[in-house]
Amino acid sequence: MKSNLHTVILLLSIINFSAFAQDIETVKYTESNKGKFFVSWGGNRESYSKSDIHFEGDNYNFTIKNATAHDKPKGWHMDYINPTRLTIPQTNFKLGYFISDKYSISVGLDHMKYVMEREKYRALDGYIDLPSTEDGAQFNDTYNNEITYLSEDFLGFEHTDGLNYIYTEIARHDDISNLFNLPNTDKFQINLTEGIGGGLLYPKTNSTLLLKERNDEFHVAGYGISARAGINFTFFKHFFMQLDLKGGYINMPDIRTTPDPIDRASQHFTYLQRIVSFGGIFRI
Repeated sequence: MKSNLHTVILLLSIINFSAFAQDIETVKYTESNKGKFFVSWGGNRESYSKSDIHFEGDNYNFTIKNATAHDKPKGWHMDYINPTRLTIPQTNFKLGYFISDKYSISVGLDHMKYVMEREKYRALDGYIDLPSTEDGAQFNDTYNNEITYLSEDFLGFEHTDGLNYIYTEIARHDDISNLFNLPNTDKFQINLTEGIGGGLLYPKTNSTLLLKERNDEFHVAGYGISARAGINFTFFKHFFMQLDLKGGYINMPDIRTTPDPIDRASQHFTYLQRIVSFGGIFRI
């Protein structure tokens, strides 16, 4: 009798376990995001709006009107994965966590590059009155929105190591795989994602101003805000490629231009960034 009872209990246990296992198999890993972490690494290209750049220090105070700038692309290159040369290309890093199935929070670093175009004619407003013993005294004048040639000796101004935007972001993620009749999202999934963020600017500004000593140091210079939209392709549950368009506003009122701390510059501008990144998503 006891033997028969044990047999019945064993059979019921096997049936229940089989049913439980089938339920687990039908719940796809990609159906729920809450509690997952993700990390990504990629590259970018940027476009910048025109900007008024204000320079001030001992014996000079002037503004360059409507300065233009461009990025400094590296192209597809091994430097993106070479640990000793990661700051040479324009890169993007992000680490995030899903607080719900659709929303994540993350921290990131956009390593952009900004090169002011020189050897151009621009309107200058202000004055330069350096001592006659200084090399830059050749530029002494009072400028009243005068069109002036920006020679290499007059000014070199770059945030090329780089225009570092360190930010936090909250984002929404929506699985749109059903729009393409994808049968198994654990093999391939498509998501739309949008986010807004804000943070500080920590550029390493490479500047040569009025033949003064060159400056090239990291310095907290201001803040930025941003918004982005993108599409995410997830492969085999854990790996993804993401394409993003990201726009933002940067305000830097405290830029170092020479080794002398009294020499400062300020500017603000908008930008548009195109990003390609690769990453992984996992649950600990």
